[in-house]
Amino acid sequence: MTIIEQTPAELAPPALDLARSALFLDLDGTLAPLVARPQDVGPEPRRTAILEELVRRMDGRVAILSGRTLAEIDHILDRAVRPVAAVHGLDRREPDGTHSPPEPHPDLPAVAAAFHGLATAAPGLLVETKGLSVALHYRQAPDQAEAVRALAGDWAERTGLKMQPGHMVVELRTPGPDKGDSLAAFMDAAPFRGAIPVFVGDDQTDEPAFAAARRLGGAGVLVGQIRNSAATHRLEDVDAVLNWLEAAL
Repeated sequence: MTIIEQTPAELAPPALDLARSALFLDLDGTLAPLVARPQDVGPEPRRTAILEELVRRMDGRVAILSGRTLAEIDHILDRAVRPVAAVHGLDRREPDGTHSPPEPHPDLPAVAAAFHGLATAAPGLLVETKGLSVALHYRQAPDQAEAVRALAGDWAERTGLKMQPGHMVVELRTPGPDKGDSLAAFMDAAPFRGAIPVFVGDDQTDEPAFAAARRLGGAGVLVGQIRNSAATHRLEDVDAVLNWLEAAL
């Protein structure tokens, strides 16, 4: 596998080329602000209008790659985008609407019970079950970070579930494709084939997609603070992302 050099992404991206690009977007922290409770994120008219126009102007070459479930993505984005890779790339809906979700790992219910046990003992922790994964958020209980990581690491080692750290959250998910794998799969199919991939994301879970976009001749746009990343450009926050997308229309 090609190794992509990781360097601090500092430069703002050039204007999005609607005619030649294939656009891949993360959701939380990229199209919607990070909040304490994931269920508090909902549809937003401006964001929906931008996405719908991008889909129209780019002949469908827009996809969402998110840690959210497919149902959550459709709700938050008003079904503006059909191609979606949910649960960090694991659950993919194709551009033609076909969808064959994988089977969940059999140990996920036991993991959920263990996470709920810790959340009961430490108020502020939030358990999120996604069918194919279970996440434990500690944004409202940052002092529990070490305990959360230790518990998740123990279960990952015992079960073979994939441990997926993120912004103030640790998730255990069914093994399978990540965001980079899903980006590459989309790029191998119509209407994405032959375009230049551009991926916009904010989290460590987005690094496989940054790397995949670069391997395929495209670019990555990091959202948020400067850090080592396979991304090539950077935008400050969600508002900057929406402004950049809107400016291309």
